[in-house]
Amino acid sequence: MDSAQTTGAQRRVLVVEDDQTIVQAIAARLQAEGFQVRTASDGPSAVDAAHSWQPDLLVLDVMLPGYDGLEVCRRVQADRPVPVLMLTARDDETDMLVGLGVGADDYMTKPFSMRELAARVHVLLRRVERAADAASTVRGASIHLGDLEIDHTQRRVRVGGSDVHLTPTEFELLVCLAHQPRAVLSREQLLAEVWDWTDASGTRTVDSHVKALRRKIGAERIRTVHGVGYALENPTS
Repeated sequence: MDSAQTTGAQRRVLVVEDDQTIVQAIAARLQAEGFQVRTASDGPSAVDAAHSWQPDLLVLDVMLPGYDGLEVCRRVQADRPVPVLMLTARDDETDMLVGLGVGADDYMTKPFSMRELAARVHVLLRRVERAADAASTVRGASIHLGDLEIDHTQRRVRVGGSDVHLTPTEFELLVCLAHQPRAVLSREQLLAEVWDWTDASGTRTVDSHVKALRRKIGAERIRTVHGVGYALENPTS
């Protein structure tokens, strides 16, 4: 627990949830992990708090009064990129894909354990730190695969010369696949590399992010190997 508290120290998490029992439980757990926590119970106050407090991460429920979590995510991301962990009471893959499409990085379905939520928060923040370190480190030339270009330094992706907006998680997933083009990477490998997970319980998370990524860069660029995993292809070759 000490290492978790060290990781959480000084990090700000905004928890947006209209169920007071849930929001109090989340806030208590994250504070115990060493995070600074603020809460909001509706869409407009969440956007205002995100703008004024500048949190490092949002835990964001989909169903909110005022306007829903998807609209909150859109508005917050338009103001400043920030990792978002979305919560929903519905185990609906369409909802998951919509959430990922508007800028969420991860997704949890209620009911969930507070231990798992805290672990997801730590992983998302570690990923942001890794991305910042990578951006400050001189890397090799951009990766080109046909008309797909991945610029490590600027963390930009272009398809056919046009910029494509990816969430931090989608960018890391694409980079992971691009480092071994045409090689099949298992879901377990991707979980370990991108999410820092060591068990196979999150394979659906991988599948959902791959679907969201396909919608943005083209479905034909990512090949599914059933029962194994995914490979990044060059559809023009």
